[in-house]
Amino acid sequence: MRLYREAGIDEDESMTLWHHLIPFLLVPAGLLPFTASWRRDARFWLSFGLAALAATVWTAVQFATSWSTGFAPALWLVVASSLVLFVILSLVVPEFWRLGAILGPWLLTLSVVALAWNQAEPAGRLPQAAATGWILAHITLTVATYVVLTLAAATSLAVMIQERALRRRHASRLASSLPSLADCERLEHRLLGAGAVILAAGIATGVVLTRSLEGSFFVLDHKTVFTLAAFAVIASLLLAHRVRGTRGRRSARLVLVGYLLVTLAWPGVKFVTDVLIG
Repeated sequence: MRLYREAGIDEDESMTLWHHLIPFLLVPAGLLPFTASWRRDARFWLSFGLAALAATVWTAVQFATSWSTGFAPALWLVVASSLVLFVILSLVVPEFWRLGAILGPWLLTLSVVALAWNQAEPAGRLPQAAATGWILAHITLTVATYVVLTLAAATSLAVMIQERALRRRHASRLASSLPSLADCERLEHRLLGAGAVILAAGIATGVVLTRSLEGSFFVLDHKTVFTLAAFAVIASLLLAHRVRGTRGRRSARLVLVGYLLVTLAWPGVKFVTDVLIG
């Protein structure tokens, strides 16, 4: 920050400057899928690596002193975590990198939304005294659930796009950029299973916290209702897949319903409380 002080720019102004700059570093990852160079080459790794690094560093800056509970920081946390997990899975899972054709533009959009609703002062911060092990575990599981289900939702959209291409017997440019239908369904099922396990653990830690703070096992607020509904949808879908072999568009639509419910439970509630009400 010394350079900013020498230039007559205070720390708040420098933070604002970087906040406006960071989304531009995600632009290559968001636009690369629409170019003719959509391959897993140096440009792919550079674009998504830069996006993951920029989003992670900026998120770390926002959460450096304490846990921010604002809507924009929550979106940045989702963007950074999703990009990092996507890059890791692209390294180890064949054809996973192709989902960047959906994730890149979507995460760029989320970063722009976070920029649009950025506030000079955070909506709130979790006091250090309140940051107990259970609370941090619950927050970590909540973020992990949403990130994994974000990737699952991307595979579900890919399933729907590939099925449509097969029915029309014509693969669009987007369909050609995505994994095959079989690969999409396989990835969708694995991500959904992982998301269900993490969500169940998050619900369990939430019950423990509610019991210790409120004296009861459940508080039927909007977040709880949406979370339980999402878990019911996801668990039912996994059971239907195992028993009846449910897949394709029907499975993809239910995954998107579950993702919508989780979105309403966490970013949605934050949007209402911090933006519409606050």
